[in-house]
Amino acid sequence: MQHKCKVTVIDKKCFSDLQSEYLVNPSSGPCPFYNIGDEFIFERYGDEDTFWYTGHGAHCGEAWDCISRYIYTALQGGSIMRGWTNDERMMIACCNDGTRPVIFKIERLDYIVIRIEGMTCQKCADKIRTALEAILGVKSVQVLLDKGWAEVYPKAGAVIYEASLIDAVEGAGQYTVDRID
Repeated sequence: MQHKCKVTVIDKKCFSDLQSEYLVNPSSGPCPFYNIGDEFIFERYGDEDTFWYTGHGAHCGEAWDCISRYIYTALQGGSIMRGWTNDERMMIACCNDGTRPVIFKIERLDYIVIRIEGMTCQKCADKIRTALEAILGVKSVQVLLDKGWAEVYPKAGAVIYEASLIDAVEGAGQYTVDRID
């Protein structure tokens, strides 16, 4: 099983009364860096390690300081917040800015990588995606034709057997499963 981390900005607050009382610029306003609905995907698979270049320097330092440990934990497949949230793969956190905090939803995305030989076009990718989506317990599938693999995202708690994945891919046409990670 592989892991990605999805970070979504779900809210922003602005406490103008605190800004007027305590800040050098009393009309600083809400955080200019993030917008509600912004999404960031972090991954560490193959040659990708977006934790380092998507995180460091690409996010507000105050926010990164608060959320990076949860992102790192998710990328390692760990429990982000066991016993605190109703799903240990998810955490709600906010940045340190006391006058204009940004609230983030941090989710661990679990997936299986299937390296496939024989995919040559989008039609191949579509056939493979359709076959994999038909497996019981599969939530979604993304086929990356340029990389030569499919990412299968299971439903929470679902068990997906390698034999089912191989049968689906190889039954969709002249394709061979090279490896499953």
